[in-house]
Amino acid sequence: MPTYEYMCAECGPFTKMRPMAESDLGHDCPHCGEEAPRAYLTAPNFSGLSAERRVAYATNERSAHAPVSSAATGKSHGSGCSCCSGKSGLSRKTLRRKDGAKSFPTSRPWMISH
Repeated sequence: MPTYEYMCAECGPFTKMRPMAESDLGHDCPHCGEEAPRAYLTAPNFSGLSAERRVAYATNERSAHAPVSSAATGKSHGSGCSCCSGKSGLSRKTLRRKDGAKSFPTSRPWMISH
């Protein structure tokens, strides 16, 4: 529901949330009770967000309500950790030779490993 601004002649400006169908109507002042006309005191605020920012806000909102801690899960590392998730330590993409050299046969050949 949008917020509209009103200007009381006695008490000054105040804001109220109202349905859009009632946007042109006046509203009673919360202090003195006199009807105040709608006023345009500030510029309209459009809440258009980029896709990246919307995803970031949604992620933060989800984690604010039920954050997952290592104490709650009983694991000391993240879900992709090889020691806690039950996965073997070696990735299927990594090929280790007897001399200790690593290669990545399924990866892009121009990528450099650590």
